[in-house]
Amino acid sequence: MRLNLFKGVLPVSWRSALRDAFAGVTFASMNVPQVLGYTRIAGMPVVTGLYTVLLPLVGFAVFGSSRHLVVAADSATATIFASALSVMAPIGSDRYVALVGMVALLTAVFLLIARIFRLGFLADFLSRTVLVGFLTGVGIQVGVAMLGDMLGLSVKSPRTILQLNTILHNLPQVHLPTLGVSVLVAGSILICKRYLPRLPVPMIAVVGGIAASYFYNFAGHGITTIGPVPGGLPRFSLPQVSWEEMLRLLPVAASCFVMIIAQTAAASRVFAERYHERVDSDADILGVSAANMAAALTGAFVVNGSPTQTAMADLAGARSQVAQLVFAGVVVVVLMFLTGPLQYLPHCILAAVVFTIAIGLIKIPSLREIRRESPGEFTLAVITTAAVVLVGVEQGILLAMALSLMRHVNHSYRPHTMVLAPDPEGRWRPVPAVPGIQTAPGLIVYRFGADLFFANENLFADEVHALITHAPTPVHWFVLDAGAVTDLDFSAARVVRDLCEDLAASEIKLVFARVNAYLRADMDRHQITPVIGEARVFSTLHEAMTLVLGTPLEAVATL
Repeated sequence: MRLNLFKGVLPVSWRSALRDAFAGVTFASMNVPQVLGYTRIAGMPVVTGLYTVLLPLVGFAVFGSSRHLVVAADSATATIFASALSVMAPIGSDRYVALVGMVALLTAVFLLIARIFRLGFLADFLSRTVLVGFLTGVGIQVGVAMLGDMLGLSVKSPRTILQLNTILHNLPQVHLPTLGVSVLVAGSILICKRYLPRLPVPMIAVVGGIAASYFYNFAGHGITTIGPVPGGLPRFSLPQVSWEEMLRLLPVAASCFVMIIAQTAAASRVFAERYHERVDSDADILGVSAANMAAALTGAFVVNGSPTQTAMADLAGARSQVAQLVFAGVVVVVLMFLTGPLQYLPHCILAAVVFTIAIGLIKIPSLREIRRESPGEFTLAVITTAAVVLVGVEQGILLAMALSLMRHVNHSYRPHTMVLAPDPEGRWRPVPAVPGIQTAPGLIVYRFGADLFFANENLFADEVHALITHAPTPVHWFVLDAGAVTDLDFSAARVVRDLCEDLAASEIKLVFARVNAYLRADMDRHQITPVIGEARVFSTLHEAMTLVLGTPLEAVATL
């Protein structure tokens, strides 16, 4: 495994370094409130949010390849582990913090294994459709979870539906000053995000909230604050958990691993394409592994390649990982000198910041687009959303992967099949393969739109028999256009051989056309070629039709 370090930083010039340094400071002003807010989702001490944008940023800048990807705290992964670990230990307790650290360490190990064995392709098993549905579910879950702090209500349940039920039953006890502050902050962020996107409203809200809380004694008026925040740099230590607990954490880390693979690949590819750069997925996986290792050793929690924060960094003007390194430097200053004032920060302001993040995860335009273009995929997205909200995030991501795979298998199981048939002008055009149509008297040219394997072998054979049985005239030639078939497994090969023998017994000549090298190798290995005959296997459709018709036909020249 070769290492090319600082690929996201080099090459660098003084001019670009200054530009990215300014972008890093701007990005820090926009993002520090968000990473503090993510600790509310993660159930971790507030200071750990700052730890996620310290050494993890440096780790990715050293080992990763993307010049744009921001690896830091993320709502999706935070929701995954928080929903699972909240039943193993009280949120925020020392035991809970140790469990969270071990999840980050196990996730780092999974990512390292993925890099060693080049498993970046696993990202492709989460389709864009179900990923939209999954993140929508996460957005709803996180948004509901923040409502308690925004309303000044105590909500203990880890389940979204129970949280919503508790809030509805306790609406008469809403703390109005807390609600007022929450509405002011959330409204300001959402409005300025639309009309003044470069204005760091979350930072303004945090600084203003700290000042107002200090001078007007918010805590004395019932608006709860986060309390003392330890300053200084994080200490290195391994999270201490038992073997039994570690085994219980493996599925949680695996779920985080899948989400990290999917989101990291998606975010890095999008911005690499935007700036016409090449992306090394394997190097990015290694970079995220190093970032999670750093998070585990410094008392933080799982970090992820965040599309949202990457977009924020791009908006701030960042064009390389220099900006992220400067961001880490700003965090050092905050940890060393500015943690004291954080104790006055109201919980409701952090909750309002996270609530706006949750709203951003609910991609209504994307869902509308999916519904308009592919109603079936929209149904899958809605099912994934419902699973996340009603069952849980961990189960939701497993369902998302299963649905993605099932949709792919369904396409292969029931592929598009066609028959060449004459149009009103006498030209042959592909039409859906429906019993009762044929290409010409005595001839059927049939296209099968997928590889032949055990799941679709019977569908293939049944459709061929149905086309022949219901043909308007007796069939003498059956041409299989195999242009889409690149693989033939053992089970399907037996069905094809039986079909060849059945057609031969009925005095129907079977011809294979557009046979590529991969399919030809399978046909030879499974002894199909000798059954058909070398003279009836062709690499082009035109050659096959010349044999069938006895002379070249002008119509097939355009097929």
